[in-house]
Amino acid sequence: MASIRQIPLSHALPDFRNLGVMLRALILANLLALLAVLLRNASAAALPLDIVNMAGRVEPPLLASLGLLSVLQPQLMRLSYFRGWVAVVLLGAAVTGALVLLMGEMLGGDLPRAMFWAAATAVAVLLYFHLRAILATPAVAEARLQALSARIRPHFLFNTLNGVLGIMRSDPRRAEHALEELSDLFRVLMKENRDLVTLEDEVQLGRQYLDLETLRLGERLQVTWKNKDCPMDARVPPLMLQPLLENAVYHGIEPSSEPGEVSIFMARQRGDIMIEIANPLPRDARQQAGNGMAMDNIRERLMLFYDLEARLDTLVGDGLYRVRIRLPYRTLLAKEAANG
Repeated sequence: MASIRQIPLSHALPDFRNLGVMLRALILANLLALLAVLLRNASAAALPLDIVNMAGRVEPPLLASLGLLSVLQPQLMRLSYFRGWVAVVLLGAAVTGALVLLMGEMLGGDLPRAMFWAAATAVAVLLYFHLRAILATPAVAEARLQALSARIRPHFLFNTLNGVLGIMRSDPRRAEHALEELSDLFRVLMKENRDLVTLEDEVQLGRQYLDLETLRLGERLQVTWKNKDCPMDARVPPLMLQPLLENAVYHGIEPSSEPGEVSIFMARQRGDIMIEIANPLPRDARQQAGNGMAMDNIRERLMLFYDLEARLDTLVGDGLYRVRIRLPYRTLLAKEAANG
C-alpha cells in the first residue's frame, strides 16, 4: 500500500518524479553554486558576471541529471539504501562529465573538478532530503493526518439517528438499511486511514453519506454524479470526498428551505485526476468562513500525501460554491512497479 509518506524513511532516496522534490533540489543546488561564487568573488563589480557564468555551467548538468533521475526512479527504488545513494552520486558526476566533454569550455573545461563538485552537490542534496525525512517522520505525518481526518462534524450522527427514528415504523426496511450504511460509514471513519485508497472506495463512501443525508433532508437535497469518464482505480487520500460532501450539504443545502443540488464531477485530464464539487452559494459570512476552514483542512491533507503535485482551488460564481481538486493519477499497480 502507498503510505502517506511517499518514500519510506528506510529507503532514504527522494522521489525524483515529485515536483516538490525537483524544485527543492534545483533551489538547493543553485544556492550552493551561489555560495561558491560569493566565497571566491574578488570584487562587487564582477559579481553579476560571475553569477551568470556559474549559472551557465551549473544549470545544464543539473537539469540533465534531474531528468535522468526521474526516468530511472523505478530502478533506483529497487536499490538498497547505500547503493541508491552511490548510484545518484555517480550518475550526477557522470552526466556532468559527459556534458563537459561535449560542451568543453562552455562548462569550464575542467573535467575532474566539474565531476567532483557535481558529486559533492549530489551528496548535499541527498543529505538535505534525508534530514528532512527524519524531521518529518511517518509517525508525525500520520498523527497530523489522523487529527485532520477526525474533524467530522458530530451533528451528522445525531441527525441521522433522528432520521432513522422518524421512519422506523413507516419504513422499517429503509431504517435498517440506513443503520447499515451508518455502520459502514463510521467503520471507515474509525480506521487508521494512513494509506491511499481507490477513488471507487471514496465514491462509495460518498454515496452512502449522501444517501443518509437524503433520509433527513428529503427532496431538499438533490445529487448529480458525473464520473463515468474517470478511472476508479486512481489512488486518492482517504476521507477526501466525504468531508467535502458534508461541507457542501452543511453550508449549501441546510441553510435554505428550497431544494438545492450538490453536483460531483470527476474526470481524468492527461496525467491528473480532476474532481469538482459544487453546491449553492452560502448566503452569510459565517457559512463562507466555515467553508474556508474545511478547505484548509483538505489542502493540508493533500500536501501530506502529494507535496506540490496536488492543488485545491475554490471558485465562487453563478450562485455556486465550487471546490476543485487536481491530483496526480496513480494506481496501485504503478506503485508496486516502482517499489519492485
